[in-house]
Amino acid sequence: MEPPLGPAFRRFVAASGLTNLADGIATLAWAWVASLLTRDALLIALVPVALRLPWFLFALPAGIVTDRIDRRRLILAMDVCRGGAFAVAAGAVVAATPFPAVPPAGVSLPWLYWAILAAALAVGAAEVFRDNAAQTMLPALVPHARLEAANGRLWSVEMVANALVGPPLAALLIGVALALPFAANAALYGAAVILVLGVAGHFRPAGNGPRDWRRELKEGAAFLAASPLLRLLAVVTGVWNLFFQMAMIALILFTQEVLGLGAAGYGLILAAGALGGVAGGVFAERIVRRVGPAAAAQWSLLTSAPCFLGIALMPEPLAVAAVLALFEFAGIVWNTVSVSYRQRTIPDALLGRVNSLYRLLAWGMMPVGLLASGVVVRAAEPAAGREAALAAPFLLAAAGALLLTLAAWRGLGRGLARTL
Repeated sequence: MEPPLGPAFRRFVAASGLTNLADGIATLAWAWVASLLTRDALLIALVPVALRLPWFLFALPAGIVTDRIDRRRLILAMDVCRGGAFAVAAGAVVAATPFPAVPPAGVSLPWLYWAILAAALAVGAAEVFRDNAAQTMLPALVPHARLEAANGRLWSVEMVANALVGPPLAALLIGVALALPFAANAALYGAAVILVLGVAGHFRPAGNGPRDWRRELKEGAAFLAASPLLRLLAVVTGVWNLFFQMAMIALILFTQEVLGLGAAGYGLILAAGALGGVAGGVFAERIVRRVGPAAAAQWSLLTSAPCFLGIALMPEPLAVAAVLALFEFAGIVWNTVSVSYRQRTIPDALLGRVNSLYRLLAWGMMPVGLLASGVVVRAAEPAAGREAALAAPFLLAAAGALLLTLAAWRGLGRGLARTL
């Protein structure tokens, strides 16, 4: 009989569900507010860049801090910070309402645009520390034999909140008042703090000598350097994230101008993707047990290229929704393999630092993809026209994902086969 996951894990998952509901609301709200201030794809892309740039700037400090202090307290502090940033963003949007007409070039309200960028940067910085602490805290909440089940359940809840409920709810809130999504997020983070306060357990890693950030960072880097499979998983995830972010930021204007949908339609497309992600979370453990981690990772990665291509070649709302559902299903299976492997093989005293180095490689490429998407659209439009330019990031992501799959196929098969 498998050991139970326990009440502390359930509170942890509930808190994660609330924070991911806030993230899902913000996914639509950040970009939608930006699109009401400017039609420049590059300027719109800078908002999610502000959210993701902190992964490049703060991933290493986050790893050192995570291995020094109580991980539960770090989660609490960062959720308080994120709630405060959303409250400030809500106030700025209220002060700017009603918005003037969007200009054909430039930004209608530069001060609000920069305020949104600053709030997004603060949220992103807190998220780096919070997410690293949460991922390293999970192995202390569940038996190691249940990590795939725990991660699958956690991601199912996160996908429901983040992409199934969050974006459509954001669309409804925007319909009531443009500032309401940001105010709601501040309240959601407050509720998550209350839940995490009730999680009992010991979440401070064992001390490993005097504090010296250079030594601590070298220890984490040495472990990662000695683990070829971890390095491969980090590089593949990083390059994949680059292409994913390139496509997802392009999807905002693609939805508006090619599919002809508004905020509600965009939210429903993201919700369809979430359904696929939820299914992936439910079935990931069974898939990994049935075919093994190597085949699960390989075929999940192979799914990316045709999915990116499908969005560009089938510009119909239902087709895009179906493709996104398949894409998210495969992505959750990939994450189940890669994250469970990390949590199981990295020692707890090093988990924060190695995890942060891994995520620096894996998440640090996201801002590059976001910027690349805006640059590609801007560069392609004069020669190809607006509609073709909006499809260009998907085509480029499809080609890149195919090359990535071919390059990593054998290494994933050999490396993950040894974990059986």
